[in-house]
Amino acid sequence: MTKCPICDGIGLIRVKSDGGLWVSRPCECQQSQREERRVGAAHIPERYRHYTLDGYETDFRGANPSLGKGLLTARRFVDEFPHDTGGKGLLFTGSIGVGKTHLAVGVLRRLVQEKGCRGLFCDYRELLKNIQNSYNPQVNTTELELLKPVFTADVLVLDDLGAQKPNEWVWDTVALILNTRYNDKQTTIITTNYPDLPAGGAALSSVERAAREQTLGDRIGDRMRSRLAEMCVKVEMTGEDFRQTVKRARFG
Repeated sequence: MTKCPICDGIGLIRVKSDGGLWVSRPCECQQSQREERRVGAAHIPERYRHYTLDGYETDFRGANPSLGKGLLTARRFVDEFPHDTGGKGLLFTGSIGVGKTHLAVGVLRRLVQEKGCRGLFCDYRELLKNIQNSYNPQVNTTELELLKPVFTADVLVLDDLGAQKPNEWVWDTVALILNTRYNDKQTTIITTNYPDLPAGGAALSSVERAAREQTLGDRIGDRMRSRLAEMCVKVEMTGEDFRQTVKRARFG
């Protein structure tokens, strides 16, 4: 680990006080290290670790205007947090590859680094699988131990909401997470590939349901979709898949 050139790794520097006395105070490197520890504690996946709001691209050829509006909303949210956000969060909706996770992580990083929040990133599908696995008697981790950081994080990113095939257990678990955070006025930032529309496939035939695009109401239930309308400001994003255009894999 490289030593700080200012304090030589000690963590303290000597400065003169207003009264002319030499005193010690923490070096700026200590603040930076604390920020990095908080970011590490947020468990942002390695693939997303470099995502920042400054690094979000909106000026490439054919970029949809909704991307710029999404970035502006994300920046404003950080600037107004927490006094003017009142426990509200953000719901990023839109097709795959438009940068919803990038913006969610960018907001999380800034709130952790600049506002000192305890943040947590959770992949929706992975979280549900871990909770299910906790029912295995050979696993030492309990459901409560898994959910406690989800309930108590100042800012939670719940990525890819609705990705898990819905059933009664999934709906009950989602309801528990969202209602707990709603009641405690904890900020929740959510991304989903499903349009924020009510469920509507119940009256359709199996063939019609297969052909119809599923909605957020289909995936998490209309009751929880209604709860999200209170909890989060919706940010709709459309456009081409970044991963197929701007970020397509290349050598060199």
